[in-house]
Amino acid sequence: MSENAPPPPRILSIAGSDSSGGAGIQADIKTITMLGGYAMTAITAVTAQNTCGVIGVEALSPQFVLDQVESCLSDIGADAIKIGMLGSPETATLLAERLDTFAGPIVFDPVMVATSGSILADEDTIASFAALMDIATVVTPNLPELGVLAGRETIADDEVFDAAAALASRFGVQVLAKGGHAGDETQVVDWIVSPSGKLASFAHARIQTRHTHGTGCTLSSALATMLGYRQPLVNAVRIARAFTYAAIENAPGFGEGSGPMGHQAVRKLEPPEEIPH
Repeated sequence: MSENAPPPPRILSIAGSDSSGGAGIQADIKTITMLGGYAMTAITAVTAQNTCGVIGVEALSPQFVLDQVESCLSDIGADAIKIGMLGSPETATLLAERLDTFAGPIVFDPVMVATSGSILADEDTIASFAALMDIATVVTPNLPELGVLAGRETIADDEVFDAAAALASRFGVQVLAKGGHAGDETQVVDWIVSPSGKLASFAHARIQTRHTHGTGCTLSSALATMLGYRQPLVNAVRIARAFTYAAIENAPGFGEGSGPMGHQAVRKLEPPEEIPH
């Protein structure tokens, strides 16, 4: 690094491990590194999984998760934090207490179900998400997760903004509502909503592919990295979306199920063409 070059943003990812490398901590490290950040980790759980599903999950003890967080923050420090799979409600509670005084941005990806459909958070853990939304800067639910968090059984495409706005107002948090699970087969629309109302929305053509394992992890860790660079929120989301889109486009084609993305193949970020809506 040049003597005059600024140090890379320090990004701490708190999430579960994916043995197949497509999601979780592994996707976060790839994303943060490709975007020029310095990746640190606090692993909450170890999973045995591949593109076809999750075979098993072993949660680490909440105190040991906290010890990992403390070891990073007390020495190297962090410019932004990403939180993904939690493993247990006790872990969520301890993290919320420890990170309540963290001065930088916190991106919370409320992971409930893997891309393969496997459950990664039980009801008690989901109930504990409230404490983390209270301290988060941005929450990044997909539509099924948004429905659970907003207390709605289903969310129609024209109800996404209202649900996101209700969640943002309730917890005083920015909400990035991801539209990948919406019914429109031609485009994907994402919304950024603040407690005071809409900040921005984005629409791009939907990529027809089964290789989407780790999209939520990738987007949230890319967003945390951009916020670590002190990018304004809307621009940080724009860049994070572009990286995720490019990683999907460059998927290596591995696996028999929902395959991993091509983080390492992303060389130049060109934001996907946005569709007026």
